[in-house]
Formats: sequence, structure tokens, C-alpha cells
Amino acid sequence: MGKALGLPFAELERLARVTDGWHAEKVADELDGLPGRHTGPRWEAFRELTHEIAGLPRHISQHPGGMVISTRPLIDLVPVQPAAMAGRQICQWDKDSCGDAGFLKIDLLGLGMLSAVEDCIDRIARLRGEPIDLSRIPLDDPQVYAEIQLADTVGVFQIESRAQMQSLLQTRPENLDDLTVQVALVRPGPIQGKAVHPYVKHRHAKRDDPSFEPPVEHECLRECLRETLGVVVFQDQVLDVAMAAARFSIGEAEGLRRAMSRKRSEEAIEAFRPRFVEGCLGNGIGEATAHAIYDKLVGFAGFGFPKSHAAAFGLLAYQSAWLRRYFPAEFLCALLNAQPMGFYPPASLVRDAQRRGVEVLPPHINRSRAQCALEDGAVRIGVGYVQAVGEADAEALAAGQPYAELGDLARRAAVKQDVLEAIVAAGACDEWGPRRQLLWQLGVTARGETVGGGNRQLALPLEPTAEIPELPEQTKWERMLADYRHTSLSVGLHPLELLRPHLPARVATTADLADTPSGTQLQLAGMAVARQRPATANGVVFMLLEDEFGQANLIVPPQVYEQYRAVIRGEPLLLARGKLERHDRNVNLLVREVHSLGPLARKAAAEAEVTSALPRAHHFGHR
Repeated sequence: MGKALGLPFAELERLARVTDGWHAEKVADELDGLPGRHTGPRWEAFRELTHEIAGLPRHISQHPGGMVISTRPLIDLVPVQPAAMAGRQICQWDKDSCGDAGFLKIDLLGLGMLSAVEDCIDRIARLRGEPIDLSRIPLDDPQVYAEIQLADTVGVFQIESRAQMQSLLQTRPENLDDLTVQVALVRPGPIQGKAVHPYVKHRHAKRDDPSFEPPVEHECLRECLRETLGVVVFQDQVLDVAMAAARFSIGEAEGLRRAMSRKRSEEAIEAFRPRFVEGCLGNGIGEATAHAIYDKLVGFAGFGFPKSHAAAFGLLAYQSAWLRRYFPAEFLCALLNAQPMGFYPPASLVRDAQRRGVEVLPPHINRSRAQCALEDGAVRIGVGYVQAVGEADAEALAAGQPYAELGDLARRAAVKQDVLEAIVAAGACDEWGPRRQLLWQLGVTARGETVGGGNRQLALPLEPTAEIPELPEQTKWERMLADYRHTSLSVGLHPLELLRPHLPARVATTADLADTPSGTQLQLAGMAVARQRPATANGVVFMLLEDEFGQANLIVPPQVYEQYRAVIRGEPLLLARGKLERHDRNVNLLVREVHSLGPLARKAAAEAEVTSALPRAHHFGHR
């Protein structure tokens, strides 16, 4: 809308960084919170028009792997439009409309972790000569479960998010059945159905007393809720509860489940309530209890897994944890090659692996392959990880190895000049000299020309006649920022390692938190890795802050988030003040203030541009 009105791009970019996005009617209020003047006819039109478009479809929302099967041409039955990819078409009806019309529809779920696991297995077989059959690995490995119970699960499928980690510290899964419940537990459905805290409470009680029987609303529900300790965790249990409590037929129970699986289905769900209550009364269940049971089922309507789905995810979670435990280098290599995926950016995956003893090497023009690869037990970052290098460019650079020196690279590499400059700036050619001098030399090196048919006519291998001036060496800050800017990660220094000497002595580190008493007021500095604002959290924002020693969980109350929204959403380096809270094995910082460390970092880096070079935090959930 701002572009259509011709408003300044810089101001729109600032607004885009702080806006919630999901609520267009609030954009005008967020604009008033930005510094500077935003007055005049066009800004007024912007305020009005953004309010008017609230609720309109934002995009087509194409399912990435769905199919609709019909006995007649779809264009005779439903509206169809071309997709972005040539030769693909999109059915304009949503899945519920297709189901109501009687179409057979199939959803294909694509999981990046499956590709990463396959890559990891192939790599282990090639490098170690150990073909691994994941269907035959022990599913009760105590060392794997020990790491899971400690929430040491960065990079592990489904149980790596902060919410899952917090839950793992409480539930402490001991077998595959426990993992099946675990992956299904931290979902909107069980959370809204108020199943999480009772499950954790019952899990503690069961651990203390194996004979403990979890309470249920009525005895008829005990058997169908036994495996989940008295709460509804799986979609299948909605059917079981409806049939056990209200004596629904299987058809009625399926109708209730389908109503719950649809968006905007409150009326459809409530239409089943009278029949449910009536059935419960006929089964000897009081009216108040019947409504309480149904309210929990309604809460579950947010989103939940079928048990078969959760079991498949639980198995993949265990397999990825097993590979991470016993083949950490191969697993990291596969994870980096499968990006983007998962909860953590590549930089955090690298830091976690380094803390566990995996050596990670930077890109190298003669040693890196196109993708990340293993080199003498260490993970070598591939040249394809350099931001400006496409897949074809990476393959071309790898195919031409080895290169004798920069002039040889410039003359023989069949890539554009900006690709070579990015390779040098990212440090892949450091063995040939300082980066600034190499960039200068690259600018005056004759590269030859591309002639007909795509063949490259090489230039004569003459040394450049221009004298290379004395250029200042890059500082540690400049080298680290160049690594982040060009590869999105740094295998060497962490930003907080360089910033720490400039921070006040009373700023804590993540390593200090283990011995800090609950209730302590403290300050914590770090780089923002992830933000979560789940719809089920009543406006609370959960943040993950990382320093040179590890990671810490931040809980940002709604009023604090609103006050410091621009800093939380737009700044990579943060200083958080608050109170340390311990709940059993969970440790969190309840935040009362958040400030940007950008100005201090810029000063420490001798005015180098810090903020734009560092990766932005991953964001999940409601904006």
C-alpha cells in the first residue's frame, strides 16, 4: 500500500520491521509509534487504506504438495488458475470445499529432515564404510535419551524448539511411546485444550509412583486416555472420547473430528454440543461434567496430530537424535546442506556443534566442494554457502579446482565477476593474501571473454601492471562481519566474544545462569536467534538469546513487547534486563527492559556496519 502511494521506502522498511503484519487495522497505530513525522495527505490515505484492507486475503496460500483427483477435467468443475511454476495449475477451492464436493484429495508432506537424514546416511557409508539401516538401530539407547531428557536437542527433528525443550525437561521421555506423545503435546490443540500442564503433572506423579492412576472426568474415559495420562493429545482420542462418553456412532464422532479440523468452524463445532451433552446424560455423566469434557475437545480443535502422524514424527525425532549423538560431524554437514529448515539458523547449528567438539572450517577455494563436506573429520563449509554463489556457480568453481592463485581463478572460473568478489570477501581465498588486497588485485586482473557457444576464451596470464597499494588489514570485527554478511555464519569469533570487553562487568553470561539463584535481577547480552509469539500465549513473546557460551530463554510480557517492539523485532544484538526464574529444571529470564547493543557494537567495531551484517532472528507464530 505504501509503494502504491509513493511513500519513502526507508520509512516503509522501518514500519515493516516493527509491524505485527497480521492485523492491518493496527498499522496506523504502529506508525504513530515510530520516531519522525508521518503527516500529510499520503500518510493519511495510508492510514485509512491499510485499515480498509484488513481481513482481505493476503496471498493465494497454495499447498506445496496437494493433489485433487477427479473423473472429469477439473476446469469443468471448479475454478482453476495458473500457478507461478510453468505447467502447474491451482484449484481455487480450499481443502474443505473440495472435501464437501466429494473430490478425492491427497496431501503430500515434505520434510527437510528426511533429506538431511538420507544425506547423513549416505555420507557415513561413503566415508566410514558403515552402511546404516535406521530401521535396525536400537530404539532404547540410554545415551540418546539422556541428551533428549537434558533438552540437548538443537537440530533434532520436532523437539528442538524452545517450547519443546522446556517440555522435555519436565516430561523426560524414556522410550519411543513417550516421544510419540511428546511431539504431539506441544501443539496448539493440546495447549488450547489445557492438556499440557496436567500431562506434565501426571508424568511427575507417575515417575514418583509407578502405580499412580491419573484422574479423569468420568470412569468411562479411563481406558481411551490411559496412554496419555488422562488428557486428550491425539486427534484419534476425540473420536474415542465422543464414543465413550456420549455414545456417538463412529460416523457422528468423525463428523465432530472433521468440524474441529476446519478453520472458522466454531458454529459447526457448537452444533454438536447438544447431542454430546444429551449422550453424556444418558451415560450417567452430569451436565456440568459433560460441558467440561466438551470444552476440552473444543479447545483441542486448534490443531492436533493423529497418533499415526505423531508416531512417525517421534521415530524420525529419535533417529535424528541418534545420528546427532553418534555421527555429529556428518549430521551437521547434512543439516547445513538441507537449509533452510528447522528452528535454528545455520550460525546456531554451527555453534552448537562446535560446543560438542565438532570442528567446522570456513569456505576454501581449493578445499571446499559445492556443498558442505567432511574433511579429515571436520565439516568444511561449501562454496555454495557464499550468498552470491548459485548452485551452478558452486559446481563450476568446484569443477575447476585446484586454482594456483587469484589470477588463475579469475581467468579459468566460468562465473561472473560479482561471484568471484563474494568468494574473496567471504574469506575463501585467504591463503593467497589479505582480502582487501585480493579484491583490488581481482579488479585489475584480465578475465578473458565468453565467445559463441558459451566457451570461455582465456586471457593471457600476464601479471597486472597496476601496483597494489598498501591497504589496511581487516580488523577482527570486519572479518567476522564479512563472514556473516557473505555466508550467514561465522566459524570463528562470536559477536559477543568481541563485544564482551566493552560491556559492563555486571552483565551476566549464559554460563552464569546455572549457578544463579531464582529471583536474581540480572542483565544478559546476546544475539537474537529466534522469536516466538504463539497465538496460544496471550501476547507473550518467547525469545532465544545466544552469546559465546550458549543460549538462554527470554520471556517477554505483552506490555514489555509493545514498549520495546522496534528493538525486539529489528535489532540483532540485545541487552535484556529482568528476573531469573526457575521452575524445576526450566530456567528463564522474565524481561522488564530490552535495549539495543547496536550503537555500542558499532563503536567497538570502529564504526563498521554491524546491524545489517548479522543474521536476523527467525520468527515463528503470530507476528
